[in-house]
Amino acid sequence: MASETLTQAPSRQLYTPEERARRDATIWTTVQGVLAPVQFLVFLVSVALVLRFMWTGNGYDAATVSIVLKTAILLTIMVTGAIWEKVVFGQYLFAPAFFWEDVFSFAVIALHLTYVWALLDGWPHDQQMWIALAAYAAYVVNAGQFLWKLRMARLEAEGRT
Repeated sequence: MASETLTQAPSRQLYTPEERARRDATIWTTVQGVLAPVQFLVFLVSVALVLRFMWTGNGYDAATVSIVLKTAILLTIMVTGAIWEKVVFGQYLFAPAFFWEDVFSFAVIALHLTYVWALLDGWPHDQQMWIALAAYAAYVVNAGQFLWKLRMARLEAEGRT
C-alpha cells in the first residue's frame, strides 16, 4: 500500500450536487448574502468610531451604539446561517463543509458578548473598547474564512478545483 500525504488525500467538494441545488433554491442564501455586507458596513463604521474614541476620548456613546448594533447583526447572521446550514446540509451547525468557520464564529460571538457583558457591568470605557477591538479582529479572520469558502464554491462551480 502506498503511503499518502495530506496533499494527496482526496478532497471533498464543498457542495454535492444536491446541496448546491438546495443552496441555490433557499431564501436563506439570499438572506446571508444581504446580511454579510450589511454587517461588514456596520463593522467599518463601528471600528472607525471605536478608534476615534480610543484616540481622542470622544464619541463613547456613538461607538457603544455601533458595537451593540454590530453584535445584534452578528447574532442575526449566526441564527440565519444555522438555518441555512440546516436547509443545505441537514444540520444546524458544524456541517463538515463549514466546520471551522462555525467553530471560529463561536469565538467571535463570545468576544462580542464579552463586550456586552463588560458594558452592562460598567467596566471602564477603554477596557470595553479593547474587548470590542479584539472581537473585531476575530471577526475579520472569520469573514476571511467565509470569503475563502465563497471563492472555493465559485471555483468548484466553474470546475476549477
